Amino acid sequence: MPAYASEIEWGRLPAAEIRRRAEAGAIVMIPMGATEQHGPHLPTMVDHRLAFEVACRAARIVAGRALVLVTPVIPFGMSEHHVSLGGTITLDYATMAAVVGCVVESAVRQGFRRVFVLNGHGGNVAPLEAIVAELTVRHRLPIACAAYWQLAEKEIAAILEKQDRVLHACEAETSMIWAVEPEAVEAEIISQCHGPLVPGLSAIAGANPGVYRWRQLGSRSPNGVIGDAGAASREKGERLLEAAATALAATLLDEALWSAPI
Repeated sequence: MPAYASEIEWGRLPAAEIRRRAEAGAIVMIPMGATEQHGPHLPTMVDHRLAFEVACRAARIVAGRALVLVTPVIPFGMSEHHVSLGGTITLDYATMAAVVGCVVESAVRQGFRRVFVLNGHGGNVAPLEAIVAELTVRHRLPIACAAYWQLAEKEIAAILEKQDRVLHACEAETSMIWAVEPEAVEAEIISQCHGPLVPGLSAIAGANPGVYRWRQLGSRSPNGVIGDAGAASREKGERLLEAAATALAATLLDEALWSAPI
């Protein structure tokens, strides 16, 4: 048996093995996130690092029941709303659509017929759904996407203490990145890192919560944090990652997701 028989990362496999897995009907998972500020206590890699972590954990969970191949992570997304706070690299919509489209098309041209884009950044949600719709029409194949926290909404809420969902540089993100990249976290200042959460799509106090208005995050939180990082812990981060990976694994194994008509 080849040494790479149990490998789930595309980038660690030779081309012949990737072709074999396409012929065997493997699912291709494309993790993507962002490179952007995450307050004073976290590195800029949070979103793409966590997307890749959840994708790989899920692929290992389903091993033996389904073949899943995880591509290298796309480390950039639509992060214009973070630029004013520094440390951010952003794409515009056309570029993001082109990058995701090229990766998906590359997989399709090599024979893969099921594609899942796993998102790790809130600013990618709306554009990614539009991109996936366009790609589905173009290729006439089942192409799906989700943010990892959308798949495990209830499980994540049950673990958190100070908030009910993943926010930004918050209890959730701080816990998870602390669990996988502890040396990259400024642990001694975590207790000081918190920022306001104003409900609603516009995040404007008193405005109808159904109204969307774009705003830079720096106008909402001067330190770039939404939520309370002080409630974070490495143990909590491990639980959150496992919850997200387990929910993703169940999603990948759902035959209806792949067989429902386009």
